[in-house]
Amino acid sequence: MDRPLPRLVVAALRGGSGKTTITLGLIQALKNRGLSVKPFKKGPDYIDPFWHGEAAGTPCHNLDPFMLGREQALASFGHFSQGFEAALVEGNRGLFDGMDATGSQSTAELAKWLKAPVVLVVDCSMASRTVAAVVLGCQRFDPGLNLAGVVLNPVANARQEGVIRRAIEDTTGIPVLGAVPRLKLSMPERHMGLLPPQEHRQVADSLRLAAEGVATHVDVEALWGLMRSAPPWPETPPPQGLFPPGPPTGGRPLIGVVRDAAFGFYYPENLDALQNHGARLVFCSALEDAGLPPGLGALYIGGGFPETHAKLLADNLAFRQAIQRAANQGLPIYAECGGLMYLGRNLRVEGRAYPMAGVFPLDFAMQKRPQGHGYTLCRVVGANPFLPVGTEFKAHEFHYSQAQALEGAEYSFAYQVVRGQGLLGTGEGLRLNNVLGTYHHVHALGLPQWAPGLVRAASAGVEVS
Repeated sequence: MDRPLPRLVVAALRGGSGKTTITLGLIQALKNRGLSVKPFKKGPDYIDPFWHGEAAGTPCHNLDPFMLGREQALASFGHFSQGFEAALVEGNRGLFDGMDATGSQSTAELAKWLKAPVVLVVDCSMASRTVAAVVLGCQRFDPGLNLAGVVLNPVANARQEGVIRRAIEDTTGIPVLGAVPRLKLSMPERHMGLLPPQEHRQVADSLRLAAEGVATHVDVEALWGLMRSAPPWPETPPPQGLFPPGPPTGGRPLIGVVRDAAFGFYYPENLDALQNHGARLVFCSALEDAGLPPGLGALYIGGGFPETHAKLLADNLAFRQAIQRAANQGLPIYAECGGLMYLGRNLRVEGRAYPMAGVFPLDFAMQKRPQGHGYTLCRVVGANPFLPVGTEFKAHEFHYSQAQALEGAEYSFAYQVVRGQGLLGTGEGLRLNNVLGTYHHVHALGLPQWAPGLVRAASAGVEVS
């Protein structure tokens, strides 16, 4: 049966317009009204969802039209919003920005898939009536989009707000639901966006200030009315890849997950899928632990910021040696981006080399510009413990590090990059024994073979010839 699901998509004209702050404030403000809110983030992102989860008190899930596709995105939204009184989706980049000139896989397309009203956060710095022309253009650009409200951010004073508000409402008929001044929040950024909350000492204060700013300057009651105007949500089956077709058979292998301030980039769907397919998860820290948990069948090292924790990682010799011993003994290890960098010999940051786990005969050096950024397509071309040869999958990459081959070293790759940057040339998925390291992040709902493959490897003690 259909169920009520008040929902809203928060969009902007470009990245950096303040929609994350507005979204966090709305989540907190709705929670303050006693509502349970499920957060979602459009596109590939780890850091903004961390903050959304902190504000909502429940994990934020990604809705990525490219990696998941329409049906999987809708199934994920329906599944993870069950039991909540509202759903809030933060878009990414500009409202109509997508993979091509038609705006495929844009925030606007996702909003239409979800049949959700859109509130547009407009940066009105050093502008007034021109803002109305921009909003009018968005309104007419896609008449099929339910552009239902505007929030101005930031406004300098009451006069600027009044001029913009009247111009927008008189020209477009779209209500201005808020005008937020420049908020003084303690939410510092670095090269990949906001500082993750696990490295932020004032998370609660930042969220409180965002909520107070939004509640004071945005008409939360009107926004809640917009959310309630969304049509009922039809019941759908859960997304493919999240659950096995039947109950897991055999034992429940133990998979270690390295999760700490250096390695925190894990889609919650990936961890859920591993457990649903029969794995038990145990978490450990490359910064603090002296070794790996006992009894592991496999190890998962996600992305993160090893470069900002390079000294601490290097100083923890015992953990580095434990990783190297496990790799030499044949433990299946799957490592993405930051995890790949950690498995190299050295990580060079600002001219200084820090020793890492030394599994791969490869060095990494941080650069000033991104070395890989965007959506990718890969094809599995070599034997590995996790994915069958011939598998094609979509992923994404975002890294400032560059791999540096060592003279005389030989490398074996499991992937060929069809779109995106390879690790060395077009080779990707560096493989050694039962270890696979890649710059390419996968989403379990976009690659349904991934979770069962990792669980099988953990169960079987895979040996690759």
